[in-house]
Amino acid sequence: MIKPIFAFAIPFLHAFVGCEPPQAQPAKSEVTASQLVENVEGKTIAQRFQPSTDFVRLTLPANSFGHYLQNLPLKPSNSKVHLFDGRLKYNQNVHAAVVDMDTGDSDLQQCADAVMRLRAEYLFAQKKFEEIHFKLTNGFEMDYAKWRQGYRVLVDGNKTEWYATDTPSSSYESFRQYLDFVFKYAGTLSLSKELKPKQVKDLAIGDVFILGGTPGHAVIVVDMAVNKHTGKKVFMLAQSYMPAQEIHVLVNNNDSDLNPWYQSNIVKKLVTPEWEFDIDMLMEF
Repeated sequence: MIKPIFAFAIPFLHAFVGCEPPQAQPAKSEVTASQLVENVEGKTIAQRFQPSTDFVRLTLPANSFGHYLQNLPLKPSNSKVHLFDGRLKYNQNVHAAVVDMDTGDSDLQQCADAVMRLRAEYLFAQKKFEEIHFKLTNGFEMDYAKWRQGYRVLVDGNKTEWYATDTPSSSYESFRQYLDFVFKYAGTLSLSKELKPKQVKDLAIGDVFILGGTPGHAVIVVDMAVNKHTGKKVFMLAQSYMPAQEIHVLVNNNDSDLNPWYQSNIVKKLVTPEWEFDIDMLMEF
């Protein structure tokens, strides 16, 4: 989701800018989630989707971001993607599974916001509060540790500054309020400036394909597996979109045999159901 630098303009522009796909990028085929072979009883990404017999899922430390993403809880098989207001996402043919995580009741948690949400949720669960920080589109640093101390942010035009309150809080509810504030004033443009460029050959779980701009979009790598014989890697992706909606695992419309996994030997572009990314758009936290 893209939000302009000028904070006062955000409420007006929020409904009009975000993760909109280029009009000339139609899906390449009609493979749908209903065609996927999956363990319908699986409660997490790792349990629901098994790589083929020639591949082995990456095993990561239990306290790592990658392990957190592999074990994201999923809604029951064949669940539909809902928008923040309870309506159904228009296109129900792009997801293999729906992550069981709230979206909030405002049109805030779109594409880059979902990436930030997952990163922040992981760090919060690990009690790494000092590492939870994101820059707003105007460059202002939003430190969650400061928010926990009771500080809040005053927005006046393009000027933002902390001010002290007498209500420090370490509650999850306050953490979600912090994230909603970040989602309101940050997006693909700011996140793409925070992340570090990475080469596709070094792809890892937790990496992000991102285009910062208007429009812009971001998807995050949530699982990977390696071929036991060739070393070839495959990976899975998740996204949110516009309007704000439930985070969902993407299908691969361009390889029905591999679906929902994607090949890591990307030559020029990563083609996802609702966006195409150049290979130089890969970044990491």
